[in-house]
Amino acid sequence: MTSFIKEACVESLDEALKAEEQGADRIELCADLSQDGITPERDVIRKAKEQLRIPIRVMIRPRGGDFVYTASEVNQMMQDIKFCKVIGVEGVVFGILKENNTLDLGRIAALAAHSSPLKIVIHKAIDETPDILKATEGLTHINGISTILSSGGKATAKEGISILKKMIVVAGNKLEIMPAGRITIGNLDEIHKSIGACAYHGRQIVGEY
Repeated sequence: MTSFIKEACVESLDEALKAEEQGADRIELCADLSQDGITPERDVIRKAKEQLRIPIRVMIRPRGGDFVYTASEVNQMMQDIKFCKVIGVEGVVFGILKENNTLDLGRIAALAAHSSPLKIVIHKAIDETPDILKATEGLTHINGISTILSSGGKATAKEGISILKKMIVVAGNKLEIMPAGRITIGNLDEIHKSIGACAYHGRQIVGEY
C-alpha cells in the first residue's frame, strides 16, 4: 500500500485504460505529448469519463509552444473547461504566463473561478518563471487552485528536488506540490524518499503503456 498518488500522463483513451490497469491512481489526459500536451478531443474526454474508474484531470492548453495566450485562446480554454465541467471530470490542468514569463495571476484567477468546482492544477508553465518560489506564493492567494505540477524549474524532478521541497514549504497547507519530470516506476520510490510528496506525475509512472 503506497502512501502517495501515482498520476499517469497519457495521450489517448487506450493509454489511459492501460495505465489504469497497471495501477495508476489518476490520469492526466492530454493530446500530442510531442508538444508537451494540448487539450484532447472532446470525444476522447467523454469516452475516458465513461470507461475509466479512476479520476481524470484534463489538460487545458489550446496549442503547443509558449504559455502566453491571446484573448481568443483564453476564451477557447474557457469553453474547454466548461465542457469538462459538464462531463464531470475531476479536474483541469492549465497555466498562463505574461510576456516576461511571470505567471499571469489575473487570467489564472479568472480561469480558476470559471473552473469551480473542479480541482485545478497549475502545470509546468511555472517552471519557466524567473522566481518559482515567488510564483508558488502568488498561487496560494487564488481561490480554487489545488495543485502545482512542477519539476522545480529543472529538466527533471530528480534535479529539482531541493526546489520542490522549498515549494512544499511555501505552499503549506494551501496547495499540493506534485513533482513531475522523468519520474518513472524505476525511480519513484527513491524520489519519494527525498521529497515526501502526496502525489507524483509521470509518463511511465506505472511502467510503459
